[in-house]
Amino acid sequence: MDAALLAVAAVWGAVTGLLIPRAAYRFAVEPEEPWRTACPAGHPLTGPVRGWLGPARCAPCAAPGTPAASGGDTAAPERDTTAPERDTAAGTAAPGASPGYAPGVLAPLVTVVACVALAAATGARPELIGWLALAPVAVLLAVVDRRVHRLPDPLTLPLTAAAVLLLGGAALLPGHAGSWTSGLLGGLALGGFYFLLFLINPNGMGFGDVKLALALGVALGWYGWTVLFLGGFAGFLFGAAYGLCLVLLRRAGRRTGIPFGPFMIAGALTGLLLGALAV
Repeated sequence: MDAALLAVAAVWGAVTGLLIPRAAYRFAVEPEEPWRTACPAGHPLTGPVRGWLGPARCAPCAAPGTPAASGGDTAAPERDTTAPERDTAAGTAAPGASPGYAPGVLAPLVTVVACVALAAATGARPELIGWLALAPVAVLLAVVDRRVHRLPDPLTLPLTAAAVLLLGGAALLPGHAGSWTSGLLGGLALGGFYFLLFLINPNGMGFGDVKLALALGVALGWYGWTVLFLGGFAGFLFGAAYGLCLVLLRRAGRRTGIPFGPFMIAGALTGLLLGALAV
């Protein structure tokens, strides 16, 4: 195992993971609402790419004792279920300090772990570039879906396009261990399967899940049909286990909706790791 490769993957995961909280905060709104443009205190979000990239706390909020801005886009009504929540791993904020946008610690940590795991399983093969590029966006989607049960088109559609292009480029390089054609067919197969589920029960399967399945199918299909089946099945297994736990703990009923995107992504990660190790 190349220690330098793992170190590069860890640094990449840390850098990109630290950008997730702000983007997640901005994307985590109801379908009829515009993307957030200000922090909870009302300060406009500025920075690269029109403020989409930046730390988990805007500059005014990071300054101790900064009062909330008057007017502007507060993006935090009296009871906003998408308002920032503190990660259990983040500890308690100092008195008077403005909290960062949730999740402050968990999402970056998950991104690092995912990138390192992918690097360890894949090794120095061309497709690793694709996995590392797609991983932060997948974590961002999981965070947004967990918070507001929504998978935004500006994330799912580019993720599919990126998967196709990155794996297409990897297929042109020597040493790759997958098939671009198989990946394309896998995307169509998994996307078609989720579309069928959507038609059968649109209340139980969102169309955002269908779009996400396209990207995940391309990635899983890269390693073949067995990996596609394992990754897809793992997503349903993880989701069913989570739902059963909620029912047993009496925190949900059998008809309670749960965000399925995080489990689809976790299942795909499981399939990719198994597929990369098997080739």
